[in-house]
Amino acid sequence: MSDQLAPARRRGLADEVADNIREAIFSGVYGPGTQLREVELAGALDVSRGPIREALLRLEREGLVRSAWHRGATVTTLSPDDIAELDSLRGALEQLAVQEAIANASDEDLAAIESAADRMDRAEDAHAMVRCDIAFHDSVYAATRHRRLQEAWEAIRCQVHLFLLTRIGVSTEGYLGFIPHEHRELVAALRSRDTEAALKLFATHRRHAVEVLTRPN
Repeated sequence: MSDQLAPARRRGLADEVADNIREAIFSGVYGPGTQLREVELAGALDVSRGPIREALLRLEREGLVRSAWHRGATVTTLSPDDIAELDSLRGALEQLAVQEAIANASDEDLAAIESAADRMDRAEDAHAMVRCDIAFHDSVYAATRHRRLQEAWEAIRCQVHLFLLTRIGVSTEGYLGFIPHEHRELVAALRSRDTEAALKLFATHRRHAVEVLTRPN
């Protein structure tokens, strides 16, 4: 039976490689549409091409990478259809998350959500701001105490991160500074435990983000 199991070290190495490439995408080193060449990645990370292939497959499952026979792997560029699908799914999950968080969040949960929003004021650049944004939503989902809902969020989390990076990349001047204020409003709505008001604010927050990406040039 032991010969049917993959070596643990190799599996761990592929995980580490995936983490490094994912971080490079989220840091802007590899932007949307960038080709991810196995030979170059293997050289940069000082590994063989096997773990690179495994890592790229994992990132493809996460929605961060797309593969085509004539181009190899590239960082995902979100199409209008991608944005619409992601927004509709995110909206459905977020509606339940807001309802469950309001029903189940403790004072400590709400403090964690507020702390995540406060960290946005200290974000040094757009990439740090997006990390803070994702951390804010992580804390909202954690407050739901709904395991399967949190797992559903984890399934689209990386794609939402990519979406937020894309949004900030085409935003007008001053938009970055508006994000912390917008999230403090969301915190206030959750603290008030006014489900209807909170749902409206979260929906408006999502709509603003989508409008930035879908408005005519």
